[in-house]
Amino acid sequence: QVQLVESGGGLVQAGGSLRLSCAASGIILSINRMGWYRQAPGKARELVATILNSGSTNYADSVKGRFTISRDNIKYTIYLQMNSLKPEDTAVYYCNADSFSSSVGRYLTLWGQGTLVTVSS
Repeated sequence: QVQLVESGGGLVQAGGSLRLSCAASGIILSINRMGWYRQAPGKARELVATILNSGSTNYADSVKGRFTISRDNIKYTIYLQMNSLKPEDTAVYYCNADSFSSSVGRYLTLWGQGTLVTVSS
């Protein structure tokens, strides 16, 4: 079974930077799309950025130019470099991956446990 473990969250002042990591572990057959989502208090979970194993990326408009998603396909790890952080970036950040399951014969969407990012003004 594949698990996702995030790290790198914390408290930072507005204008600062943080780098999140998410590593997939377990018996991995194939992982295609990986990404980051976030959920602020009282709000729905929203897409932050995704990356395919080809390297193709997609970003939410609110983070374009400030956040960068990258991927190490050998380590099954993705990163989210967050610069110029704003108080509105405060949220729990969740890692997400589409991992192939041999038991069901298709890709399943997995989630990590989340890591809290707090940006103070």
